[in-house]
Amino acid sequence: MQNGEVGAVAEDGTGDLKRGVGALEKFKKSVDALLADFEGSAASKSKVADQKITRASLSGQNACFAEADGLYTQYNRVHTSLVSLSKSLGDQIEYLSLGVHAAAVGFDNVENDIRQRFHEIQTRLYEENEKNRKPEPTNNDKQVESGWGAE
Repeated sequence: MQNGEVGAVAEDGTGDLKRGVGALEKFKKSVDALLADFEGSAASKSKVADQKITRASLSGQNACFAEADGLYTQYNRVHTSLVSLSKSLGDQIEYLSLGVHAAAVGFDNVENDIRQRFHEIQTRLYEENEKNRKPEPTNNDKQVESGWGAE
């Protein structure tokens, strides 16, 4: 194989290793650009969190209007989910960026504050995932693996 081909080894024996680090650095730049675009957009966690409406804006103050109450309740539910999604997406992009950096320079060469930030995000994402995980459905109808069980 010649240099430049997949699997080629340079005279110094590094071959794909250099290409891999270069690819990781290029990927990290792309991820960093995505994170910067995301944080500057209307979808950033701070901007999404700021977009709220009041109950009075749907039907006037102290007006009894069940549909407006339902709409307001659903709006708040969706808004809360969007804020959470936006925060999670930003965290995942940053987490990926930090991981790519660590892979490129070697985990032992990563500064402690970056390593700590990586683990903070990892923990937060794990906890959020566990909180949102749906419980396994229980089967109380006496159905067994092979079909309906006889009593």
